Amino acid sequence: MTSFSKIITLLFAFSLLSCHAQRNKVTVAKKATQSPNIIYVLADDLGYGDVKAFNPEGKIATPNLDAMATNGVKFTDAHTSSAVCTPTRYGILTGRYNWRTSLKSFVLSGYSKSLIKQERTTIAEMLKTQGYTTAYVGKWHLGWDWDIADKDANLEHNKLNANPEVNFASPVKNGPATHGFDYSFGFCGSLDMAPYVYVENDMPTMVPTKTTISVDEKGIWRKGPTADDFVHANVLQDLTDKAVEYIDQKAKGNSPFFLYFPLPAPHTPILPTTEFLGKSNTNMYGDFVMQVDDVVGQIRAALKKQGISENTLLVFTSDNGCSPKADFEELAKVDHDPSFTFRGTKADIFEGGHHVPFIVEWPNSAPKNTSSDQIICTTDFFATCAELTGYK
Repeated sequence: MTSFSKIITLLFAFSLLSCHAQRNKVTVAKKATQSPNIIYVLADDLGYGDVKAFNPEGKIATPNLDAMATNGVKFTDAHTSSAVCTPTRYGILTGRYNWRTSLKSFVLSGYSKSLIKQERTTIAEMLKTQGYTTAYVGKWHLGWDWDIADKDANLEHNKLNANPEVNFASPVKNGPATHGFDYSFGFCGSLDMAPYVYVENDMPTMVPTKTTISVDEKGIWRKGPTADDFVHANVLQDLTDKAVEYIDQKAKGNSPFFLYFPLPAPHTPILPTTEFLGKSNTNMYGDFVMQVDDVVGQIRAALKKQGISENTLLVFTSDNGCSPKADFEELAKVDHDPSFTFRGTKADIFEGGHHVPFIVEWPNSAPKNTSSDQIICTTDFFATCAELTGYK
């Protein structure tokens, strides 16, 4: 049993012991026999110091994440298995150390082949054996196999600016569906990596007819094909709408569901929508963080609206520390440090690169307004879900 699963088990036991009346004990025990819905929200390049619940002196307002922490458990010593995107995501979905893969440094590109081997069991596949329906919505960044004209093209690693010829009218292979997701919607790389194309259930939603050029607006944009329905500034809300739609649909069913929701923000390009631009009184990165917080608010509101928040295990964390692209020097002028008191940033071996905010909300079983300093890692999530659902 991992540190994380031990904590959740202890919290669950605590919730039972805290019910003094026999009637309440029976009610909680009955609810506990129902497998919880599980939602994993993964921010992209969000620092520990960016969330008020972890950094009260921070200058970015995060009311929805703070409310989640007040209504659940915050882990103050949580770490990712890597200080960059792709490896951490591999560890979350497989429960394995990322150094066991062929990727020994850096990240995949938007054209890279699947990093997860077909025979490797993912958390989605595991949960399906336990009666769950499964979905992924968001930034994949674990590779899948496009229909590329040059079958011998070297697109495995470090080819972030590559633009091979792709048949976007063909389905992708070895994508989310291959790895256990009943429904999927998202894109292959990062928001700053071509191709800029949504893929739903392994099929591109549109064939790209435009080309995004390389520009620099608080970050890097790489040149590449772009579909008409892929508007960079709208992507975060597009994904949120899909996630909420999925919650609304599955709330009416009889099976528990698992939703893996990896966000593309506040990673570069830093593009807060007009509603959030200037709202943080810090800089554009701070505005984008506030938009991420709003996304969490929309997910929590959807759960409450559907009456399923009580038995939904909602997890929020980040894939690594904050990127230097947030402009630490600019943020320091308003006394805000995304890395809190930790040395380093994203891509560092130092603590700021991998020490992340981590919040768990599960009203049926976890006590409210609780803080744990138990050390945990994002690779613990697979074993935790196995423990909770009785998977052997």
